[in-house]
Amino acid sequence: MRIIYRGVEISVVEGDITAQVVDAIVNPANRRLVMGGGVAGAIRRAVGEEIEREAVSKGPIEIGEAVATTAGRLPARYVVHAPTVRSPGGRASLSSARAATRAALRLADELNLESIAFPGMGTGVGGLRISEAARAMADEVRRFIDGGTGLKRIVFVAYGEGAFREFREAVRRVFG
Repeated sequence: MRIIYRGVEISVVEGDITAQVVDAIVNPANRRLVMGGGVAGAIRRAVGEEIEREAVSKGPIEIGEAVATTAGRLPARYVVHAPTVRSPGGRASLSSARAATRAALRLADELNLESIAFPGMGTGVGGLRISEAARAMADEVRRFIDGGTGLKRIVFVAYGEGAFREFREAVRRVFG
C-alpha cells in the first residue's frame, strides 16, 4: 500500500525491517539502549554486537528522545533508537509509542534524511496491540508532516499478514 500525503510517500509493507532500503530504520528501544529481543534483537543479529555497544554508549536516554547509530551491513545508513519502554522487557504505553515515533521523526529531520522505516512501536515485547499502536503512529506521522518535514518517504514495516492488515487500515483511516 502506498499513498502520497503533502508530497511525502507513506507506504505499508510486510517484511523484515532490517531488509528495508531506506536512510534509517527505527528500533523501538528501552532507555538503556540494550538490544535484547524483538526488533532490537533482530537488528543486533543482522548487524552484530558492535551496534549494541555503539547504542549503549549513547544511553541512557529518556522516552521522547532518540539517538542514531551506524547500521553496519544493513541497507540503511542509520538505526534510530527511540525508547518505548523504560527497561528491557518493560511494557509500552500508547503515549510512549507516540513519543518514540515523534522523536524518531525529529531526529530523521535533524540528520537531513529522506526516508525512514518504522516497525510497530511498542508492540511485540512492549505489549501494545498492533491496531492501537499503528493508529497512534499514523496519527503522529500525519501531525509531523503537517508541521513540515524534509522526509520524502515513510515506511511502516509490518511483521506478518495480521500486522500488515492493521497498519494498512490505520494508514487508510488517518490519511484516507
